[in-house]
Amino acid sequence: MIKEKYAIIDIGSNTMRLVIYQRDKSRRLKEIENVKISARLRNYLTDESILNDEGITVLVSSLLSFQEVTRHHDLKDVKCAATATVRQAVNKDAVLGIVKEKTDFTIRILSEYEEAYYGFLAAVNSTQIRSGITIDIGGGSTEITYFENRKLINYHSFPFGALSLKKEFVKGEKPTKTELHELKLYLEENFKTLPWLINKRLPVVGIGGSARNIVQIHQAMQEYPLAGVHLYEMSANDLLDVQQFLSPMSMHELQRTEGLSKDRADIILPAAQVFVTLSDITASDRFILSRKGLRDGVFYEELTRGTGTAIFPSVIEESFHELLSDYDIDLDHVQHVTKIALELYSGLAAAGKVSYTEEDIRLIRKGSFVYNLGQYIDSESSSQHTFYLIANRTIDGLSHRDRLKLALIASFKSKSAYKQYSAPFKHWFSKVEQHNIMLLGAIIKFAYSLNATKRNVVRSVSLQDEIDRTVCTIFCEGNFMPEEYQAEKQKKNLEKLLKKNIQLKFQQ
Repeated sequence: MIKEKYAIIDIGSNTMRLVIYQRDKSRRLKEIENVKISARLRNYLTDESILNDEGITVLVSSLLSFQEVTRHHDLKDVKCAATATVRQAVNKDAVLGIVKEKTDFTIRILSEYEEAYYGFLAAVNSTQIRSGITIDIGGGSTEITYFENRKLINYHSFPFGALSLKKEFVKGEKPTKTELHELKLYLEENFKTLPWLINKRLPVVGIGGSARNIVQIHQAMQEYPLAGVHLYEMSANDLLDVQQFLSPMSMHELQRTEGLSKDRADIILPAAQVFVTLSDITASDRFILSRKGLRDGVFYEELTRGTGTAIFPSVIEESFHELLSDYDIDLDHVQHVTKIALELYSGLAAAGKVSYTEEDIRLIRKGSFVYNLGQYIDSESSSQHTFYLIANRTIDGLSHRDRLKLALIASFKSKSAYKQYSAPFKHWFSKVEQHNIMLLGAIIKFAYSLNATKRNVVRSVSLQDEIDRTVCTIFCEGNFMPEEYQAEKQKKNLEKLLKKNIQLKFQQ
């Protein structure tokens, strides 16, 4: 089978990047190559806004190095998008002509609106956030959008980025306290020109390399135990902590800081000041990273062309569709187990054993879908694999906390196994939450035992709470002996958590 491959070159003011995607069996575009060059084209834009000969040479030589990779993959139609530096260059037509003549690529210059829109599109199609502010700091421009109910309301492109701010405000290798204060005043003045930003009290969604580095530094500062940066959350105080952590460092120390790319060491403090100031102006209490950005936005638009909208109806459903395909999940089995698990939960709620909540219902549906996912790798240690796969896989639409909660539910095996998996995260959930996570996991585990042979023998269940026990009546069609054996084995986890004996009554 011929594998479909797509590629995009992002010509930014600070970095240039080639990303190659390949369609997987779920029709998702999966990244297979990511090549970055710190070209810093902004440094070659003169005061007269001319991209000088040296800058054009750097641009062409970088593209030629990318060309070797795209030719190796036999890619003919490579998207090539340029942002602020090329857009602002008065000699851009000549630059585009030289690139077309000397390389395989034709550059498309993105407008300020397009650059902002693609960042917004990437954020709403890969996060659970319905309303917020996006910010993408490039080398030569900063794009900000305000979206509400997943619709773009306002956008603005400021003609400054991390490189141009450093050039204008920083005389030495790194900014002094005075220079940072002057930069802060300048940013406040600019941000306040947008009334739709002030005191919005919405999450700020950071896009791009500077935001990613801020998050990676914060994760390293606290030895963060989960993998991945997408949808990582920081408070306004966390942003200040990172800024204060970096400020006293020498350039040599910055270059060696864990989580900080060496080629961003000299611009990270101006970038951090932008994030801190924007969070202050918007009165935001949350800074959330979207690892998806401009490049992804371009492809989202391409993939949804002709559908009427480039915005996915449900981010989380898209993610679970990918899981369904990636791990060969038996959908008929999952749907039947989910029905049983919901009946058990409703019965326990009616008996006063649990407080019926919509959040629990959502967790049961999601948990049943991915329960014991790790058997795809190894059935003997499926619980451990299930926890690791879900806890450390980026799942668009799920925060890190929700992803961990799902991992603990889907991998539930016993109370002792739960304690082992949750040990590095003991402060993430209250005791009440931990008990509820285990209980939901035990309900799903028991529901799976009632479809042990995947024949859908069990048609329904009902619970009756008595003084000394809970009677669980299980109505079946066909031979239920394998299910009865497994259920008798697995009920102990529910009994321990409910602190009550469970009597099983199987009926034809």
